[in-house]
Amino acid sequence: MEKKSLNVIEVVKGGCEIGVKNAASLVGALFLWIITIWIPYLNVGTTIAINTIPLELSKGKVISPFFIFDGKYRQYMGEYFTLIGLMGLAIIPALFFLIVPGIIIALGWSLALYILLDKGVAPGEAMIRSNKATYGNKWSIFFVGLILCFVSVLLNLIAGWLGELFWPLLWWVIALVITQAISLGCWACIYKQLVLTDEQGLTEEPAEALLHHAVLRRFGGAAVYRGLRGLRKAVPGGALYAAALRGAAGDPGGYPHRRGAFLGGYHGH
Repeated sequence: MEKKSLNVIEVVKGGCEIGVKNAASLVGALFLWIITIWIPYLNVGTTIAINTIPLELSKGKVISPFFIFDGKYRQYMGEYFTLIGLMGLAIIPALFFLIVPGIIIALGWSLALYILLDKGVAPGEAMIRSNKATYGNKWSIFFVGLILCFVSVLLNLIAGWLGELFWPLLWWVIALVITQAISLGCWACIYKQLVLTDEQGLTEEPAEALLHHAVLRRFGGAAVYRGLRGLRKAVPGGALYAAALRGAAGDPGGYPHRRGAFLGGYHGH
């Protein structure tokens, strides 16, 4: 299966939608975090929750501000600090090599914390998975960051102009909330596109491979296999390919059930 490519426009558009939809909940979560930050042990779980908000947003639902008190976040306390420590040990020295290597490494591991909590893997494994997920998409993630910086500057300029008229502090707070909400929404979209969507596609491969073997056993030749691959190229990712594959394997739910239908229409691909 081809690797998923990040669509910057979809990320920004989806980030705005998710951010605006969850703005009130995000403010509530931040408020609850501030008033409970002094409570030992509980404050670790709430801090982990605040730092992994995009993971909750990626599920597509409006989050509850009280999600930060979920006990699952305290469960990963050791792994969280281990991951932060490992990333810091590599990124900080890399920044001394004219900054660029540190930025590249940081982008490569930018999804590690979300993967750690979502998949329940070890810190090292989370870093490896994050690096694989972001491979080939670091420039796209970087451009999303530039767009977010531009949005932040624009909103702050507007807030400054409105602040000269009345209630300057209010407009600064509104600009900050909108900027952070959109930023978190964008990270949710990035995670969804590069990790969740990609894994859903990967889970289909084993079943597809078994069907290919069934086709070869049924007809005993590679011509049918080539015909099926040609059909997939003609209709990538479509239900037609899956149905044809099931039909060739002898599944009554697929079609057709005759070898000639594939060899005649798609021979030579």
